[in-house]
Amino acid sequence: MAQVLKMYTDGGCSGNQSKENFGGWGAILEYGDNRRELHGSKANTTNNQMELTAVIEGFRALKREGLVVQVFSDSSYVANCFRDKWYVKWEKNGWLNTAKKPVENKELWQELMALVRKHDVSFYRVKGHVNLNSKSTDMDGLYEKFCSWNGAEFDFESFKYITDMNNRADELANVGINEARG
Repeated sequence: MAQVLKMYTDGGCSGNQSKENFGGWGAILEYGDNRRELHGSKANTTNNQMELTAVIEGFRALKREGLVVQVFSDSSYVANCFRDKWYVKWEKNGWLNTAKKPVENKELWQELMALVRKHDVSFYRVKGHVNLNSKSTDMDGLYEKFCSWNGAEFDFESFKYITDMNNRADELANVGINEARG
């Protein structure tokens, strides 16, 4: 079986939907014993744009094509697009959504599609902002939800690690936001 590259991504935007705001993104790439953390920022953006940018930048950092990649994101916008194949209808309909309106963030989606098609990629949804150290966190319930989204491919310990990595990607996105603020 081929070795799997795991990518944990998150994006965020302080002041999302405001005229002036600060966005950040974070990505963690793991391949065997190697781990690389990335982050960046952009002013006057949206949360969804930063979620997409995190995945795009993760793929841009890969040095070769044809990898088996697992992408973990707390963005249902990103994960569901690939899992439910929204992009198939978008491309077929000239990048119009089911309401016959232009797909938001079309350029980012097109760039991401081109990058994803160079690899064998699976997308997984993760619950964001989980406090793993709180006694009041219902870890069993969160694991059930994770499995309902993604199937039972991952055991409980893997789920906790994936959640922890998503939290780290969120921290990296916040580093980006803070850098954007100057």
